[in-house]
Amino acid sequence: MGHRAGINTGMQDYSHRDDQLTGSTQTHLVEWDGVPLQSTTRNYFLVHSDVVEPLTALCQRAAEQGFELRLCSSFRSFERQLKIWNDKIKGLRPVYDDRGVQLDMTELSEWQQVQAVMRWSALPGASRHHWGTDFDIYDSAAVASDYQVQLVPEEVENGGPFAPMHDWLDTVFGTGTGDSGAGTDFYRPYAEDRGGIAPERWHISYRPLADIFVAQLTVDLLAHRLSTADLALKETVLANLDELYTRYIHVPH
Repeated sequence: MGHRAGINTGMQDYSHRDDQLTGSTQTHLVEWDGVPLQSTTRNYFLVHSDVVEPLTALCQRAAEQGFELRLCSSFRSFERQLKIWNDKIKGLRPVYDDRGVQLDMTELSEWQQVQAVMRWSALPGASRHHWGTDFDIYDSAAVASDYQVQLVPEEVENGGPFAPMHDWLDTVFGTGTGDSGAGTDFYRPYAEDRGGIAPERWHISYRPLADIFVAQLTVDLLAHRLSTADLALKETVLANLDELYTRYIHVPH
């Protein structure tokens, strides 16, 4: 496993800090390849340069247990998150309730629509995927090569194909909410349902860096970034940004 340098400027360079926080630049990222070296296939993901070593080590630990820990999502830009948001608000992508039933967005108020989307998708500028510290993962050894990962609870719980790897990760992560006593600084930021973002067992985060980004992402910074964006329901979002920030963004872990 390796990475290709040339993009990174490092956390010590704060000249682009705000852009890094909101997914508006890639200056803090490098290309990382988690595929075994003997493979002829290469699938590069953008990750924070300081995460390369611990992420590679976690994959190696998983391999020793018979799992092939792979990423299906890493860095996501502001523009990409903006498209996901707008598509969901406009009905071009489905939005589900907690039972997995698709919602009819036309039956909801604007404020209800915002909350429904944020249950499953981050607000542009506030996604942890902007930082290169957070990843959606799966066990490629558990499914066929043409399997389409859905990132749904059924895949990671109760006999789902990726449940064994996540059960093992429970022992690595300790409590699953930040206990690094088992020898890793990765954890699941959405391990529990606190009434904001729905639990995501597949989402892992590198705490030493992610905590820095979390502390630096303020309401004012986010409001400034969103004010110039072509964001669906922008007025409703900005009018309720303090509550959204507390409930869905700056959640203590």
